[in-house]
Amino acid sequence: MSSFYLLALFAAFCIGLSKAGFSGISMVSVFLLADLYGAKASVGLALPLLIAADLMAYPAFIKYGSWRPVWRLLAPTLVGLGVGWWLLGWIPEDAARRVIGGCVLSMVALQVSRGWKPQVFDRWVASPGFGMGAGIMGGFSTMLANAAGPVIQLYLMARKIPKMELIGIGARFFLLINLLKVPLNARLALITPDSLMENARLLPVVVLGIFGGRWLIRHVPQAAFEWMIVVFSTLAGLRLLFW
Repeated sequence: MSSFYLLALFAAFCIGLSKAGFSGISMVSVFLLADLYGAKASVGLALPLLIAADLMAYPAFIKYGSWRPVWRLLAPTLVGLGVGWWLLGWIPEDAARRVIGGCVLSMVALQVSRGWKPQVFDRWVASPGFGMGAGIMGGFSTMLANAAGPVIQLYLMARKIPKMELIGIGARFFLLINLLKVPLNARLALITPDSLMENARLLPVVVLGIFGGRWLIRHVPQAAFEWMIVVFSTLAGLRLLFW
């Protein structure tokens, strides 16, 4: 088995893990697929895998969370999707990576700041502007690079949502948003017969990642879970900005 295919399988496994709650690790799949298939082509390649994973994650975590936080984020996320779709056709790939990295790192900084001035932070998180900014950044980054996982998960975590509810809300949010992205990707000709054939080869490993991650997430304490997200997201943001 070639190293190319092994790396592609590992990227698919990371997609599954991310849908089981380890959202920051989705950045690994973003980097690998972009390196293997090209930055723009990887957007269309990853989307069917993400949707397949969403369709499995949603029923697995349906008893946790609700749709209410999703509807609150929907309008600003659609704005971000529209901007990202418009930019995707012409923005240089290096510039897009840096913008997304900046979005992720800004959410990490907000989360870390919660320990410094918690009262001020809690008031800010509760404001409509905070959710609007997270939604726009999430929509923008998911359209450009399927990279909204850390942004949305850090936003939900900042609102002190328990671990399992956070995963359930995320499963609902990304199932809806990724389905909405299908016609946008189709307009840009990013999903092709060849990419769908590649999806068929990678899908079994996505399933393996979901079930492995679902077992692991139940054995990770809340505090460790939050710090894992911060670490994964920080590395992802730095990688997007500088490498």
